[in-house]
Amino acid sequence: MSKIYLASASVRRQTLLHQLGISFDVIVPSVSERQRHIEGPMEYVQRLAVEKARDASRLVAERPLPLRPVLAADTSVVLDGAVLGKPRDRQDGEAMLRRLSGRTHTVLTAVTVLHDGAQQSAIDASQVTFRRLDAAEIARYWETGEPTDKAGAYALQGRAAAFVSRIEGSYSGIVGLPLYHVAAMLAKVGIEGT
Repeated sequence: MSKIYLASASVRRQTLLHQLGISFDVIVPSVSERQRHIEGPMEYVQRLAVEKARDASRLVAERPLPLRPVLAADTSVVLDGAVLGKPRDRQDGEAMLRRLSGRTHTVLTAVTVLHDGAQQSAIDASQVTFRRLDAAEIARYWETGEPTDKAGAYALQGRAAAFVSRIEGSYSGIVGLPLYHVAAMLAKVGIEGT
């Protein structure tokens, strides 16, 4: 069976890739996720997806491992043109959730596939609307531990689903891997799900 390398330790991305029936091994890249000053949100997520794919490809070549397509992704929550990354601490996470409360934000997920020196990239943009949240439920949500390592301090596939009143776009893209784009890109390099 044909396999790929997934350049991500994310359990969410692994679960989504299993959903397509794609066989994969995980290679965890080491890439700084700091946004550059001149970089807009779309450029930022696209650059990170490409850098993660390239770093994973380098790790494969160094080990050496069998050559296979490498899939990488990066997801960012964007509000008022600003990227809301993973929260630094509780204060930062709760502040993010207060900003998202009662508003619509964008979730961008960039994906990159590298294979035989060729690169494919795509960006998925979806809109997520939160209902109004009060301070007590934000505090309770933080205490679950779920938002600590998530962009925008929430997980749509988890308890934060109760905060979302509307979604426009790709559910899987919001979770971290837009399966429509991934399936099309992998098919171009001969990888089909089962």
